[in-house]
Parts: sequence; C-alpha cells; structure tokens
Amino acid sequence: MTDDAVPELRASDADRERVAEVLRDAVAEGRLDMEEFEERLEATYKARTYGELTPITRDLPVAGVTPPPVNMVKEPVDSGSWAGRIVGGEGSSTGAVAILSGFQRKGRWTVPKRFTCFSFFGGGDLDLREANFADREVEINCIAIMGGVQLIVPPGVEVVVRGIGIMGAFDQSQEGVRGDPGAPRVILTGFAFWGGVGVERKVTRAERQRLKEERRQEKLERGSSAKQLYGSHRDAVSGLHEAHREAMDEHREATRRRHEERRERHEERRERQRERRDRRHRDWD
Repeated sequence: MTDDAVPELRASDADRERVAEVLRDAVAEGRLDMEEFEERLEATYKARTYGELTPITRDLPVAGVTPPPVNMVKEPVDSGSWAGRIVGGEGSSTGAVAILSGFQRKGRWTVPKRFTCFSFFGGGDLDLREANFADREVEINCIAIMGGVQLIVPPGVEVVVRGIGIMGAFDQSQEGVRGDPGAPRVILTGFAFWGGVGVERKVTRAERQRLKEERRQEKLERGSSAKQLYGSHRDAVSGLHEAHREAMDEHREATRRRHEERRERHEERRERQRERRDRRHRDWD
C-alpha cells in the first residue's frame, strides 16, 4: 500500500477512542476550551478514515511530546479483534427459507463460506454484527421473489454487491466502503424479482450502549466543569468586592486622619494666638 493511500484507511473504534482520550487530556490541561472540545469530539466520532482523524489532534501534544496523533501504520490483524472472529469450520447453518413467512439469523452465529437464503412473499434478516466467520471471505447468496432480505453488517466489514435485480434491487449503498485490515469480506450475490435485498451498517447494541454512556459521562463532566468555572468566577467576584471594601475602608481612615491632623493644627494655632493676646495684655498692665 502506498503512502498516499494510508490516510484513506478506515479508522476503527479503538482509533477514535485514542483520539478522544487525547482530547480529554487536552481539555483537562486547559489546552482546549469546552466548545472546542465538543466540536472536536463530535468530529472524532464521525470520522471514518485516518485522513479525517489526523487533523483533529495535530496541534495537541501527548505526554509532553508531539507524536503523530494517530498511528498511520496499522497491523494487518489486531489481536483480540477480527482475528478471533474468523474461526473456520462449517458454519452454524448453510441457508434459510421464508415462504409466506420470515427467517432471522442474529447474535452469536457462524457465517459459513457460502450461505444461501430464499424469500418468496416473505422476508428475512441476516445480522452479522456479533457473528463469527468461517473464512476471511464469505458469500451470501440471496434469492428474493416478491420478498426481501435485509443484511446488517458491523463497521469494518467490506461488502461487495454482485446481485442482479429485475423489477427489484440490490442495495449498493455500502459498495466500495473499505474494510478494516484483517476484517472479513462479504460478497452478496443472487437474484431479486419484484423484491429487494438491503444492506445496512450498524454498531452492536453493546457498542451503542457504550457510546451512550460515554456521552452521558461527558455531559456530567461538562456540568462539573461549568460548576467549577461558576464557582471560580463567583470567588473571583467576591474577592474583588472584598478588595474594594478594604480599599474604601482605608480611604475613609486616611481621610479621617487628615481631618484630625488639620483640626489639631487649627487648635494649636488658636492656642498660640491666645497666648500672644495674654502676653500683650500683661505688658499693657
């Protein structure tokens, strides 16, 4: 892969979480205000590629240094991720049929190398978000006649659509979206006549709950920061009022002392004048 293609690599949830952690550290250190933090965090969770993630933390240091914000060199397979979901074997089942009815495959199941489903005046759901895969490349063959099949894949899985529709359609919306290195590829084939085969990309319920919890924690942190900021502002204003009162007290005390000094000087002059008058009277007598 050329260097020019590296920014186009799909970013994983772990990549986005690393960038979010850098942003949290930056706002805690005062490098970002809350408005900038919220804008960048929103951009982080919306980013799909490394090229979109890189500018978000380009001007932020990490632990006193400035390394690349996101590691642009990615291992083909990360331990504990896709490697653990490509399990080999025959798969949980090789097909499903819905005639005036429906079928569903979801949760922890193993997608075989080739899975065939048939829908006639019915519908089916194939949810691969928590599924394992018998191989790195699996084929799902869908035949939909006046019926439909909905395929749900998690982020990172590449989907290649090769099905044919006659007065029907195969969803092309996920065609061309690059998968994560080491992630499986799903090849969607088949035939749709007066029917349709849809493709949708969703995160798992657990991941959705995790993101919801993160947003809740961020709101709590923002609320706490706002309270601290309000408290600091209130303390600062109170300190200014106290300093103003002290300054006014000092001014009044200085004014009182000046008045007292003038009064004393005035009394001294009057006393000297009385003494001079008394001496003149004594001299006349």
